[in-house]
Amino acid sequence: MNASHATLGVAPAAAGVASGVDSPAFEEATYAKVTRRIIPFLCLCFVIAFLDRVNVSFAKLQMLQDLHFSETVYGLGAGIFFIAYFLFEVPSNLIMHRVGARRWIARIMITWALLTGAMAFVQNATAFYIVRFLLGAAEAGFFPGMILYLTYWFPAQRRSRITALFMTAIPIAGVLGGMGSGWVLEAMNGVHGMAGWQWLFVLEGLPSMVVGIVVLFYLDDGISAARWLAPAQKALLQRRIDAESSTKTHVSAGSAFRHPLVWLLALVYFGSSMGQYGFGFWLPSIIKATGVSSPLHIGLLSAIPYAFGIVAMIVVGRHSDRTGERRWHYGLSALVSAAGLVGAVVWSHDTAIAMVALTFASMGLQCLAPVFWTLPTGVLGGVAAAAGIAVINAIGNLAGFVSPYLVGWVKDTTGTTAAGMYVIAGFLLLAGALVVLGVRPAPRR
Repeated sequence: MNASHATLGVAPAAAGVASGVDSPAFEEATYAKVTRRIIPFLCLCFVIAFLDRVNVSFAKLQMLQDLHFSETVYGLGAGIFFIAYFLFEVPSNLIMHRVGARRWIARIMITWALLTGAMAFVQNATAFYIVRFLLGAAEAGFFPGMILYLTYWFPAQRRSRITALFMTAIPIAGVLGGMGSGWVLEAMNGVHGMAGWQWLFVLEGLPSMVVGIVVLFYLDDGISAARWLAPAQKALLQRRIDAESSTKTHVSAGSAFRHPLVWLLALVYFGSSMGQYGFGFWLPSIIKATGVSSPLHIGLLSAIPYAFGIVAMIVVGRHSDRTGERRWHYGLSALVSAAGLVGAVVWSHDTAIAMVALTFASMGLQCLAPVFWTLPTGVLGGVAAAAGIAVINAIGNLAGFVSPYLVGWVKDTTGTTAAGMYVIAGFLLLAGALVVLGVRPAPRR
């Protein structure tokens, strides 16, 4: 009788558990737990990465005069980073797919920390070019590796919102970098015989080293390695990934190079990156050209467009996920960013109006990437995703070379950045048009 009662007592409980595991509430709670665990940490890593990538734009305010560099030398040095990035991007992402995110991302961060510190000791253009090239080689694979890593945890219908949360790191880095870099340039200039720009590289390299070491102990390679998840939570997450994986293209890395969507999206990403890096590498100089002379004030003002960009990125990412629409979200964001850049040039004589235009440019720019990265990750899977994402990012990031070098050359030639900004705005419009007209609308899931 007791045994019978025990058996009867277990069955309803087990059924209740099974029902709970399949419930929307359990699924939402599980994804909320995953989001809390990994997104803030990945965001921290990317904040540090972006700071280390564009801190040269603030160092430029003092560095060019101290080292007697022209605008063209600066533009070439800023951009040569992305030549190395292009060369080592795909191999780096394939290595991460093989050895795991934890060890590879830690290696990337520790290596670039050392090279960022080395930037403080360059004394001529040749050394500047060499260290920037090595820095690009060290960081290659970091961003596409992060995008690939998100596909290990989140299915496509959640990924625009999650990618938007992750990529708030760019405007957050803009806010923190603007305020912090401006302060360092003024407060640390001359301390222990070092210029402010030298302290900038030293101080901003230290967090990369610390967080790179933490990665080894905090980050998990995937769902199965996550000891902080219950077995039922792991099973649910894996079912969602497996269900999506069955609809993706699983081909060799070589075949990913021949996938038409990869090359279309690479061109789109090149256009948006022209805007992103043109804005990031020249924002302090554009603000200075409106009549602001203090590095601290330039830094504080440069934080404003990025702060508004954070809000726009999250709102647009959530709306894109809720509606399932990607193309027009991307196209309209590209249009706003292009209009903002043109407006900043037209009203460059008025700091207040130029700042409003730059804020709209930043809001449009920050909205592009979260929507964009749902496109390749929603189609490609496995090694094809690793290779395809890396190819798109590598080719797109060649704009990181073209954009700053182009603007630097134009400024040396004409005395103004206006023509360069018009060209960049044109690339943004092209990218938006290619997505709206060239990408097939995806059915709602």
